[in-house]
Amino acid sequence: MARPGKAWLNALVGRLTVAMLRTLRLVDRRRVAPGAAWLSRRIGPLLKEHRLGRAQLAAAFPEKSADEIERILAGVWDNLGRVAAEFAHMDRFRVEDPQQPGPADIVYDEATLERFYRLREDGKPALIFTAHLANWELPAVVAAAHGLDAISVYRRPNIPAVADAVLAIRAGSMGTLMATSLDAPVKLADALTRGRHVGMLVDQYAVRGVPVTFFGRPTRANPLLARLARHIDCPIHGVRMIRLPDGHRFRAELTEAIAPARDAGGDIDVTGTMQAITAVVEGWVREYPEQWLWLHRRWRPEDERAA
Repeated sequence: MARPGKAWLNALVGRLTVAMLRTLRLVDRRRVAPGAAWLSRRIGPLLKEHRLGRAQLAAAFPEKSADEIERILAGVWDNLGRVAAEFAHMDRFRVEDPQQPGPADIVYDEATLERFYRLREDGKPALIFTAHLANWELPAVVAAAHGLDAISVYRRPNIPAVADAVLAIRAGSMGTLMATSLDAPVKLADALTRGRHVGMLVDQYAVRGVPVTFFGRPTRANPLLARLARHIDCPIHGVRMIRLPDGHRFRAELTEAIAPARDAGGDIDVTGTMQAITAVVEGWVREYPEQWLWLHRRWRPEDERAA
């Protein structure tokens, strides 16, 4: 049970957050996002997360100069500011539709469209992973817009008012949403057995995760996706968003099925499969490092000591 002081603070933060989201919805995101990006680029370097991001970038890209690292970090803060402004407008993004040509906020190439239609129409369950790149909320928007029967796993904010506001914005435009919980794996496995699709983020550090290598350094990954694949043995695909140069539009990319690692008995190897998935994410990040969330502590000293 929260202490009275903390409960009061949480209530205040919740009311302020709800008010901010409502205010942002009154302004076109194309007008407010550049300002949010500018503010984020100014405030970000003053925070401890900036130092963390710099250290992680320097370790991941030892060949890059200090100036290059700072330019990437500026892009990270710019992207994060835009994501914050865009969040209030998640239900207003226009997804490209070949049946209704016209301006779109989210586009894709023919290969991705063909894979998506195959995924939607084959009647099989599938697991879909993504990462904190560009605006990582948008894959669920694309799936819902094109009628993919999918469940997106998300972490529910700790403050109830904020959680309710977030859910209200996401509802209706992002398909079925499931908050992480102790019984979520059972529910997700049941959904897969019924032919549904399950999507989740896989690029954050998991204290109780399985060991993987990311940018040549040991870390840990949440094994949930691979464990579900071992239980159901269904296809695994990756999806990413790429923020386009104008800052407002995105390109969605869906991979072909990722081959899981298997043990001697032919069953899916959880650790090996998470390594294969992590390698895909690393490739994405290397291509657009300024669009990934370097501000999260992805590597821990205890893992490097144990390696």
